[in-house]
Amino acid sequence: MSAVYAAEGADFRGPLDVTKAATAALDADGTVVGWGPAAHALLGYPANEAVGRPIGSFIVDRPGEYHLATPLPGAAQARHKVLHMRRRDGHIIRVATATLPLSHEGTGPARLLAVADADETERWEALQSMLRGLATQSPVGLAIYDTDLRVVWTNHALYEEMGTLQYAGLGPDEMVARGEILSDGYPATLEETMREVLVTGEPVIELHYSGRPPADPEHDHVWSCSYYRLQDADGRPLGVCEETVDITDRYLAQQRLDLLVRAGGRVGTSLDMTRTAQELSAVAVPQFADGITVDLLDVVLQGDQPTAETLTAGRVVRVWQGPADRPHGSGPDGVDYPEGSLQARCLAAGHPVLDTSPDTDGPHSRLAVPLRTEGAFLGVVTFCRDAHPDPFESGDLPLADELVARAAVCIDNARRYTREHAAALTLQRSLLPRHLPRLTAVDVAHRYLPADSMAGVGGDWYDVIALPGTRVGLVVGDVVGHGVRAAATMGRLRTSVRALARLDLPPDELLTRLDELITHDVHEQTATQAEPDDAALGVTCLYAVYDPVTGRCSMARAGSPLPSVVDPATGRISHPDIPAGPPLGLGGLPFESAEFTLAEGSLVALFTDGLIQGRSRDRDAQLDALHRVLAEHHRPLDDLCDRIVGTLLPGPVDDDAALLLVRTRTLDSHEVAAWDLADDPEAVGRARALATGQVDAWGLDGELSFTTELVVSELVTNAIRYASGPIQLRLIRDRTLICEVSDTGHTSPHLRRAGSDDEGGRGLFLIAQMTQQWGTRYTPTGKTIWAEQPIPP
Repeated sequence: MSAVYAAEGADFRGPLDVTKAATAALDADGTVVGWGPAAHALLGYPANEAVGRPIGSFIVDRPGEYHLATPLPGAAQARHKVLHMRRRDGHIIRVATATLPLSHEGTGPARLLAVADADETERWEALQSMLRGLATQSPVGLAIYDTDLRVVWTNHALYEEMGTLQYAGLGPDEMVARGEILSDGYPATLEETMREVLVTGEPVIELHYSGRPPADPEHDHVWSCSYYRLQDADGRPLGVCEETVDITDRYLAQQRLDLLVRAGGRVGTSLDMTRTAQELSAVAVPQFADGITVDLLDVVLQGDQPTAETLTAGRVVRVWQGPADRPHGSGPDGVDYPEGSLQARCLAAGHPVLDTSPDTDGPHSRLAVPLRTEGAFLGVVTFCRDAHPDPFESGDLPLADELVARAAVCIDNARRYTREHAAALTLQRSLLPRHLPRLTAVDVAHRYLPADSMAGVGGDWYDVIALPGTRVGLVVGDVVGHGVRAAATMGRLRTSVRALARLDLPPDELLTRLDELITHDVHEQTATQAEPDDAALGVTCLYAVYDPVTGRCSMARAGSPLPSVVDPATGRISHPDIPAGPPLGLGGLPFESAEFTLAEGSLVALFTDGLIQGRSRDRDAQLDALHRVLAEHHRPLDDLCDRIVGTLLPGPVDDDAALLLVRTRTLDSHEVAAWDLADDPEAVGRARALATGQVDAWGLDGELSFTTELVVSELVTNAIRYASGPIQLRLIRDRTLICEVSDTGHTSPHLRRAGSDDEGGRGLFLIAQMTQQWGTRYTPTGKTIWAEQPIPP
């Protein structure tokens, strides 16, 4: 076979081939001078009857009419001619004829006439037309390789596709430059693939192959190739046939679609702008670009809405430069765009800008695309190609624009989240205590860690509340959910706890009142068809009251984890046996308090669930880690807080966490004086004398002595007049001078303004005017009325 493509008009063997057809030799006058055996078989005339007769005597014009035909046309007039010839038995048959000149001088045979059945000839020629169409008109490139895998034949489509390449003797991998197989599961080269087909006989369908053909040496093409073995009738291999279709456009379109699909699934998985930029880089590199930089306006990183002014005057920060092996530094860096730079032109034009100018020090092709959404510019993304064989072209602009547009939506969502997160965090931190009071009863340190997940800040809180009698209230709580609603609910509950604590309620009663408030609010919202505050349902809270005079601590909890208590002498860590109350807002279940003694210097760790549990953290393991840090209880409290947070929460957390560390103190016995008084009016004078004597013994000035005498006189008088049973007077010297009178009554005194003619009712009014504050608290045996006076420096 020829090693060039099959051109139109090429000869193929058929019925009129002289080795197959009936042949007759004619002289210059058309007389038969030779008659072959095939002519005898076809027309029935033996050679002795045919030789010497004019060839025209065998030819008729048409069936049914037996006139001699016109002289036989020569080869110059027609290549093939269909005639009617009469057989020896009289039948008229339709034949195809062809003539071949033999000699133009002298006597003897001048032409050779070939005759064959016309129907068979036409069928064969139709088949040849189809084969010629396959060779010249088929859009599918065809090539035939011999058993040495060298080209022996190609059709016109493959020839045109490959340009002027001469195929004779070339192997499959030599027909293109930089060829490589893209499909998985095949050998590394086409030659190996075809040899496998030649050996096994198993065809290969839809193998994708890339390379650069001579007709277009500047661009990579992709072909879909199929191979099957050619063999003879006995099954012996003759070679391999290759079918090739250029699918470059389809392949690139599919690659672009796949890129966009991947971007849709992989870009924007978090509400973190830097991570979104990194995800865009991971999608685009190396398939679309060799490198990428993402620059954002500084106001975008802060969560603010960019404006035209910020675009021209704002600072631009580089948040990502990829791939990952090209880090831009430890954090975002400010960048300046020189006038006329690619990025400056991109932002000024508001659309992608392509730069393919050669650069000896940088990438040979760059493409800048603005990050924009809803008409606002967020920044600019720059794609670079330095190792990629093809520079960016105008056809790459829509794909780059679509990729960046998807990232822009995600970055804008992250910007909005950053703004809302900052607002919620500001709100929550404004609701948390900014400065805890300095108290004699305890030393405290605290930490609050907002959630770093996309859910936003939550409703965890802590509090330290100064209570009468140098006591202190300790609180940690956790509102279900995250965001502004949870922070607002937390603020409302913290205020409620402080108000209830001022009533001097025991911990179990305080939680009961708080539970009733939450349940009542939810029922009211449901009754008015308002949206119920789900954040207030399932709130956890722990409330403790510590008295430094007695060293006693009372606690109750509503769904909160047990605190950890470290004994100052032995270092032993224990959990107080506090009954587990239900979370607040569920209603109908009781709360119980537990009371125990804390030695001076005891360390108490109060915390919310976020400190010790999470999606990827084991609660028991976290508690063990907490106890290992608490074992060093002699360290400063702030140091312990930092070590606890660093050990238990070294990275981003998925839930808020609040931690309150408390180290207890006790008041020296010299700072407290207490006396039991008889239920007798004469005890009033004794009480005044005892109080003024103690004030003088403490070295306090005379004004405090006079005020204390008045307060004690009024409170003891009221206790004798309105209550019954034993009366106790107690003075405490702390940062203030505290006077307490306890009795068995349960009626709370009320402040009122006495009339000019009233004989009484002025005592409490005078106490309120002369002291810093006063109040009443109830005890298991009655009530205590107290009053505080500031001690001058």
